[in-house]
Amino acid sequence: MLLRDATEADFGAIEAIYAHWVDHGSASFELVAPARDEIARRHAEVGARGLPWLVAEQGGRVLGYAYANWFRPRPAYRFALESSVYVAPGMQRGGIARLLMVELMTRCELAGARQMIAVIGDSGNAPSIALHRSLGFQHAGTLQAVGWKFERWLDVVLMQRALGRADRSPPTVSAP
Repeated sequence: MLLRDATEADFGAIEAIYAHWVDHGSASFELVAPARDEIARRHAEVGARGLPWLVAEQGGRVLGYAYANWFRPRPAYRFALESSVYVAPGMQRGGIARLLMVELMTRCELAGARQMIAVIGDSGNAPSIALHRSLGFQHAGTLQAVGWKFERWLDVVLMQRALGRADRSPPTVSAP
């Protein structure tokens, strides 16, 4: 399995993976999957902030992707990043998400990030919660019934993991 930076050539695969989970899952609260131009815009935003967007590739096929972006848009949040990770349908529980997340956290730490936040759609998403817990994320809270999708109310589970020196010192870089 090759983990590498996502490129424009990957946008079609990323679009398809994400569209599946928007249409069939509650990990994302989007109701309509974004088109390739929106994927490109999001990718550019992440890149402009010096943050990673990774893909996992095997045999020339993109099997998953992960990226980080500011947790909130205001600049004071720039050292706290929100992670996103998605795996192609049928490829779950094969270790792809774990590999992507480990590499993502490593790259974010090298970029100067101090906190990684997982915003997990649906408190019933046990596999995602377990993955994050196994990677050292701790439960930071649950926002109850904040999303309406598939004719039901959904919670959001917040999990958090310190990166690098966390809050033990001021940042040493201007911004990730």
